[in-house]
Amino acid sequence: MPAAESPKKSRRHRRFRRRLRTRIILSFVLLGFGLTALFAYLTEVTRRRVENQLVEDVLNRNIDEYGRRFQLNPRQVDVPVQQMHGRIVRPDGFERLRLEEPDWYEFRDGIHNLSGVDETGQSFSYKLAVRKTPDAWFFLAYDMTQTLRGEKQFNRAIYISVILFTLLSFAVGWWSASRVMSPVSELAARLRAYRGSSNPRPLAPHFPQDEVGELAKALDDYAERLTDVVQRDREFNADVSHELRTPLAIIRGSVELMLSRPDMDEKTRTRIQRIQRAEQQCTDLISALLLLSRNERGHGNTDVARVVDQLLDAHRATLGGKPLVLRVEGEGGVTVDSPEAALSVALGNLIGNAVKYTKEGEVVVRLLPDAVEVVDSGPGLSKEDAARLFERGYRGTHAGHSQGGGIGLSIVSRLCALYGWQVGVRPGEPKGVVATLRFFPGRSATIDSPVDASPPVA
Repeated sequence: MPAAESPKKSRRHRRFRRRLRTRIILSFVLLGFGLTALFAYLTEVTRRRVENQLVEDVLNRNIDEYGRRFQLNPRQVDVPVQQMHGRIVRPDGFERLRLEEPDWYEFRDGIHNLSGVDETGQSFSYKLAVRKTPDAWFFLAYDMTQTLRGEKQFNRAIYISVILFTLLSFAVGWWSASRVMSPVSELAARLRAYRGSSNPRPLAPHFPQDEVGELAKALDDYAERLTDVVQRDREFNADVSHELRTPLAIIRGSVELMLSRPDMDEKTRTRIQRIQRAEQQCTDLISALLLLSRNERGHGNTDVARVVDQLLDAHRATLGGKPLVLRVEGEGGVTVDSPEAALSVALGNLIGNAVKYTKEGEVVVRLLPDAVEVVDSGPGLSKEDAARLFERGYRGTHAGHSQGGGIGLSIVSRLCALYGWQVGVRPGEPKGVVATLRFFPGRSATIDSPVDASPPVA
């Protein structure tokens, strides 16, 4: 169903993206064309109806007059009006009329329309008035040829008028759109000029007290509230960075002093080393979260293989008696332009999930020329999990009652969006999961159906 709705949404999106100026001009053109065409149509209908009524009234009066004069003087057959041709058929000519003009013979009293082409190829059109009495049949034809020619000229003039008024509507719409959109364009230009400014100047004083002025006031209010939010966020990030790094630095110093003692037993040393790794993990996570909160890329020349070795060593120390083997395949040498903390958090979450959900077997980290693959032999991945695994707060089917809020892979997704990486998951063969972190997506010709988890970060 979503696939079927996608083209509709796309067309709706393109329709709403049409510029407001274009919509105003189009509205004027459609209004002008519609009103002019409607007026032309009504004019033509009214003209034709009035003309027909007048011609029929003239024919009816004249054929009555024609009959009356015939009764007074049967020898007189003059037609009283020009453009009319009369014909009288006496009873002795009824049979001949039936043979020569069967259509006329069948006509009843009234007005009839006749049209066609004569022997010379000229078109003709006339109205025929018919009166049949026992003494004679009267036929009075009114030539409509000139009238039809005038009608064509009239229609041509109407069509030209429609075109001219449509063009005039286009010109008026263009002028009106320019006047209407001028303050809106100015408002947009001022907004673009404030891009990147931490303290934008008010917009409302530059506009009159109209709809655009109200919009400028609303934008000023929004900008003020947004500036306050950004300022509070910066202050919070600075406070968090300072307040968290200070105790972590104390922990690091204390751990290093304790590890320097030669008389420490191995069990205690192992525990302290675990504390040291946890402190390093917290430091890396804080650095990565600060980069995400500021939406800025940190730079560096981080060796991928070295980070993978450190992460695997850290996880081996936490396995305990779990029957799981962690190993690396492939050669190193790949470096990425990012701080070590960002890469450590991204790979650490992928490796950590593989170790967490694999009860036994092995977790293999493959070093590729442009990517790292984390392959486990765990319970596998459902289609729903594959589609939603990188959503914030989503926990997979096999999460059960394990600890975690479902934000680790969401952080990975945001880091990928920040650095232009690509992360995806797919079912393994015959079971398990293959997670891929690709550092240079443009260099790869094919990707093994990853779930794209690198949406743009606003």
